[in-house]
Amino acid sequence: MPTSVPAPPGPFSLPATTHSYLARAAESLRDAVVATDVPARYACAHVAALRAAAAFLAARARPASSRGRRRPQKNAWVLLAEVAPELAEWATFFAAGAAKRAAAEAGSTRAVTEREADDLVRDADRFLAVVEQALGLVPHVVSPQLCVLPDPVRRSRAG
Repeated sequence: MPTSVPAPPGPFSLPATTHSYLARAAESLRDAVVATDVPARYACAHVAALRAAAAFLAARARPASSRGRRRPQKNAWVLLAEVAPELAEWATFFAAGAAKRAAAEAGSTRAVTEREADDLVRDADRFLAVVEQALGLVPHVVSPQLCVLPDPVRRSRAG
C-alpha cells in the first residue's frame, strides 16, 4: 500500500515571492558589477544582499501572532538573525553597512572607497549563494566579472 511522501524541500516548495526576491537580488548584483560609479556599486551590492535576505525570510519566516500588544518593527537583518541564527554573522555584517549604503544612495562620493565597494560586491555574491544553498537551491554561478574587478593598486601605478 503506497504511503504519501512529503515533497522534498526545493525550488518547487518555495513561495513565488522567494523566487522573485532571488531574481531581484541577482539583478541588483549584476547592476553592482557593471556600475562605474563607486557609490552606486556599493548601494547596488548592499541592496542585492538585502533582497537575498528578503528571499530567505519569505521562505522561512512565520508571521507573529497579532494578539496582544503590538511588537516593535524589526529590520530584515534583525529578523534574519532571529529566523536563521546560522546567518547571524552575515546579518550583522550587512547591517553594519546600511548607513554607508544610505550615504552612497544620497550621493556622497566619500561614503565608501572603491575597495569597499568591490569587496561588498563579492560579499553580496557569496551571501546570495549561501541563501540559495540554504533554501535547497543550486547556488548561482559566480560572475566571471567578479573575479576581475579592477585592482585600485594596479590601476594607480599604471596611471
